[in-house]
Amino acid sequence: MGLVTLNLPAPEQLRGRWAACAAICAARGRGGTCWADGPGWHFDDSGGNWAEVHHLGAGRAVLIGHDHEYSETYYGPAADVFGEDGTDVLAAAPDWWRPVVERILDAKEYVGFVYGYDMDGWRRADYSAEDGFHSVGLPALSIEKTRESILAWAGSAPGRSGAIPSPDAVEALIAADGDVTEAHVSAVIGEGGWGAAAGAAAARKFLAA
Repeated sequence: MGLVTLNLPAPEQLRGRWAACAAICAARGRGGTCWADGPGWHFDDSGGNWAEVHHLGAGRAVLIGHDHEYSETYYGPAADVFGEDGTDVLAAAPDWWRPVVERILDAKEYVGFVYGYDMDGWRRADYSAEDGFHSVGLPALSIEKTRESILAWAGSAPGRSGAIPSPDAVEALIAADGDVTEAHVSAVIGEGGWGAAAGAAAARKFLAA
């Protein structure tokens, strides 16, 4: 069997959304939810579910993650631990996917899904098991979910008294595409209580990939 083509946003579409989420999370002191380090973009829902994009150069990237409740692929060591039939999430995959998977396994993390991106778009191995990707809840997958997450995180900022951030400010933060300033962040969270500088710095790290 070959690989299955997926209808997912390209990395360049994900960047501005992911960076905007990282800006608000870092500003409110929750930088462990969304962040970037060099070629890696990370999301953790604080409940044990996570997703990462690893940029490999030459237009290639790997999206990898796991949902501890809904990933039923049981790849590699997970099959033995849970006594389940495993799913080869690397079946028919090119060799350049594998080093990312091995690094995650070496860190003692389980892998539920692995998708690769190149000139043919996002693809994955052909399997029927639920891999947990959509249940992880990565906000950057859609502009609507990104907006919703930012509003939820920013709506309770100190000094706002429950005020809803301006839609225009949220749109500008996303449209900055990682090139975020303190002014972008302050326009969303307000002037008092949170760290606009930390938010801008966190977002700008997405420009490294």
